[in-house]
Amino acid sequence: MGRPKKVVEGAEMVQDPIPVDSTSPSSIKSHANVEVKSPASILIAPPNFKVATFSIIGTAPLVIHRFSIKTQALLRARAEGLTSKGKKDREPIKPEQIYNDARYIAKAGWDGFHAASIRNACIDAGRLCNFKMVLAKMSIFVIADGWDKFEPQIPLIRIIGNPVMQEDMARVETGQPYNVFRPAYHNWKANITMRWDGDQFNVSAITNLMTRVGAQVGIGEGRPFSKNSAGMGWGTFELDPKKPVTILQ
Repeated sequence: MGRPKKVVEGAEMVQDPIPVDSTSPSSIKSHANVEVKSPASILIAPPNFKVATFSIIGTAPLVIHRFSIKTQALLRARAEGLTSKGKKDREPIKPEQIYNDARYIAKAGWDGFHAASIRNACIDAGRLCNFKMVLAKMSIFVIADGWDKFEPQIPLIRIIGNPVMQEDMARVETGQPYNVFRPAYHNWKANITMRWDGDQFNVSAITNLMTRVGAQVGIGEGRPFSKNSAGMGWGTFELDPKKPVTILQ
């Protein structure tokens, strides 16, 4: 076969395409006569998930403050223009109602806390060990004990303990003080079922991570690693020395 013919289009010289043997996908000749090989197969191992239950004991009060369903409804009504933003929306303070609205209640009737708080705390604690956050997000999970009664999309961990109403003073962004009523759990316990990537962590590493979470990060309001303050010393815990880790998978 002779040289490819040249086609004149205006002032440009364009060569005809070089024929390619379509029956040989593993190797293609380029214009520079360089052989391009097909990529090698990529082997992906199946996930190696491990599951275990950790029994924890609170070393400080656990204070919970969920976003009130009533407040959500009021904000939605304001957004839809169904109510004003003035003093007409204000109602007399009802401490007992505010306290109960701040609790997470499961469909089965028990009190709990948001399961995501443990997972988020594990990711935060991983920074202390120079473990990449993006890998922790894909490797550590918490299996919920149940789901919230009023917002069924919220996963919950059961709190073994009874709540009491705790009254504190807080301040809004303008500095104006106000009373806040929240449930506090003293002498509380919980069983945390963790699910993690066994190719990233072993059970010993997860055990040490949970120990760091309880001592250095905490959960709930006023925890040591609070996003809004230095914490109040609440929400810390330790692994129950009388109950060894129960490996489920």
